[in-house]
Amino acid sequence: MTRATKVKKARREQAPPPKAQQPVPRGLLFFGALAVIGLLAVGGLLWLSGGGGGGGGGGETFSGVPAADPGPVHVHGLGVNPADGALFIATHTGLYKVDEGERKAERVGDRYQDTMGFTIVGPNRFLGSGHPDLNDAREQNLPPLLGLIESTDRGESWEPISLLGEADFHVLRFAGERVYGYDASNDRLLVSGDRGRSWNQLEKPGPLVDLAVDPADERRIVVASAGGLEEGLFESREGGDSWKRVSEAVGLLAWPGRLYLIAGGGQVFASQDGGRRLEQQGEIGGQPAALVAEGPTELYAALHDGTIKRSTDGGASWVVRSTP
Repeated sequence: MTRATKVKKARREQAPPPKAQQPVPRGLLFFGALAVIGLLAVGGLLWLSGGGGGGGGGGETFSGVPAADPGPVHVHGLGVNPADGALFIATHTGLYKVDEGERKAERVGDRYQDTMGFTIVGPNRFLGSGHPDLNDAREQNLPPLLGLIESTDRGESWEPISLLGEADFHVLRFAGERVYGYDASNDRLLVSGDRGRSWNQLEKPGPLVDLAVDPADERRIVVASAGGLEEGLFESREGGDSWKRVSEAVGLLAWPGRLYLIAGGGQVFASQDGGRRLEQQGEIGGQPAALVAEGPTELYAALHDGTIKRSTDGGASWVVRSTP
């Protein structure tokens, strides 16, 4: 495929496989992936239906915010804060946290920002994307697409970093100085070499479901793609400059050592070779909404109903970490 094309620098203000050797059934994972894509897209659609035109108009309201706190029932992303071990849950109606040793999720601050893309990159430092909380007077003049935003206070406040008004990242991954992001609003895969200040656009296999970075090589990435001419897992060893299809499987990804994949039906797979051979480990017991790894065998997965589960044995068994 072609080399990466330069994007203008943004202003700062702004039925699983029975054997490891057999392929994962394409139909099962593909239709599961479509369900995942629907979960990712519906947040933006609901936000738009709630008056998400952005830019002024003090009378606009976000009709998606109910009178009672809904809890984390529409999860977009997960992460564990290395500063305190708290689990953070990014949702359609704001950011929640579950302190270590607790099971009940609590809202972070009083914000209902639709946090679509989300990743924790260091102690108390988060990156995100999505749509503003139009019930908050501080955010009513923001554009509908937040671009890349950053919090350095555990999600209490956020500041724009780049692409404000231009991008809505549904997938964000951080590795060293590099940030990979899938801008779902424009169906483009971007990469930054300076922690999200400026970006290059990459060719991609098709619409992305998820992306994972090899922890040993920030230029080796695997994406799950569905909805284009080809579906499956695609690998790049050149930071996204070229791609090779390695599997028909599609699902949510994490790469702490082995590459993990959770299919739309909740089956958990692991691969020692970047996705070429997948072996089933276990099941999470429902439809997945988000996946993150916090160690070689420690995984967190969100279910569609907002339940968060944890595995400490590489996905073979799961216990409830928090409930909505």
